This record gives sequence, C-alpha cells and structure tokens, in this order.
Amino acid sequence: MTWLVRGDDVLAAAEVAVTRRTRRRGLMGRESIEGVLVLRPCRHVHTFGMRVPIDVAFCDRDGFVLHVATLAPRRFSRVVPRAKIALEAAGGAL
Repeated sequence: MTWLVRGDDVLAAAEVAVTRRTRRRGLMGRESIEGVLVLRPCRHVHTFGMRVPIDVAFCDRDGFVLHVATLAPRRFSRVVPRAKIALEAAGGAL
C-alpha cells in the first residue's frame, strides 16, 4: 500500500495507476472510494462509467497543485497542460 503524506502526516492511502490499462480503468465501476487514486502521467480525466462524483487535483512534476475540480458522473475535466499527475478522490475530499 502506498500513502499520500504531508511531512510526517499520513493524509490517505494511495493506489498508484502507472500502466496504460490501470489509468484507463481508473475508478470506474466502484461504489465507493477510499483514499486516492494517483494517475501518472495524466493531464485530464473523465467520469464516464463512474457512479459517484469525484474530486481531482492536477499536479505538476514536483507535486504542486495546478487545478482542482469536482466532477459529476459522465463529465470531462478540462485539460491542464502542465499537469503530470492527477489525484482522484471521493467528491468533497479535496
């Protein structure tokens, strides 16, 4: 299990999707979301096939947050050109 941390504080359990297949599947079909899903590389996401709204934080290669969005099911995020990483979490978590 991977952890999302800030300093010495554990913020959430993190599942890392680095293969094309795991990034493509993302959080589709899940009834609930625990922790965060880390998509790398990623500049935009969609919520087709999702059952719950999600929060997405797009980060640059250093982890600096460039854009945060809440997406309802069946939506596209905007493209964040400098983003290298996306963190997906349950709606309202970010």
